[in-house]
Amino acid sequence: MTTFYILAQRFSYFYFKFFHRFEVLGLENIPRDGPFILASNHLSFFDPPALGCKMPRNLHYFARNTLFVGPLGKLIRNLNSIPVNRDQLDLKTLRSVLGVLKNGHPLLVFPEGTRSKDGKLAKGQKGIGLLIAKSKVPVLPARIQGSHEVLGAGTIFPRFGRKLRVEYGKVCPYHSIDSDPGEDDRYQKISQRIMDAIEQIAID
Repeated sequence: MTTFYILAQRFSYFYFKFFHRFEVLGLENIPRDGPFILASNHLSFFDPPALGCKMPRNLHYFARNTLFVGPLGKLIRNLNSIPVNRDQLDLKTLRSVLGVLKNGHPLLVFPEGTRSKDGKLAKGQKGIGLLIAKSKVPVLPARIQGSHEVLGAGTIFPRFGRKLRVEYGKVCPYHSIDSDPGEDDRYQKISQRIMDAIEQIAID
């Protein structure tokens, strides 16, 4: 991890802790080495830093390709962001992502594809199923709670005092989520298994 990335982690953690009573559970479930996909529900723009700020790994992220311009583009590149077209996972992006995993780094993916409008879990998209099938890496499910109330879709300013919580679940080995490569609608079924694992993580 670069010094800049570590400082960004610390700043994010102290912000969330001071303003949103941040709580993190399940840190012992995070693999200490090797590649994996961190799969979480998606409620807010705060989700990536909240999910990554206490993770002792060099986590990589997806970011909309239109953001990679000017000073903002330089900033998010230094935070391990990978440009992606939200409408499709193109071949160039897939190669970049597989390269990150091949080099032993973890990758954050939101199976739902976009932020929830009402704070509830939505259907997973096929993209993560394709990514898992191609990479053959384990998946660490996580569930974030409270970020919809802090900075949900349509909210401009964060609501201070609202509690934010992240919990990491048990690692799902690759063979447990893609047990039959020949099954019909393979990628969608992989995605649904990941969403099921996220849903099983208890929330208050």
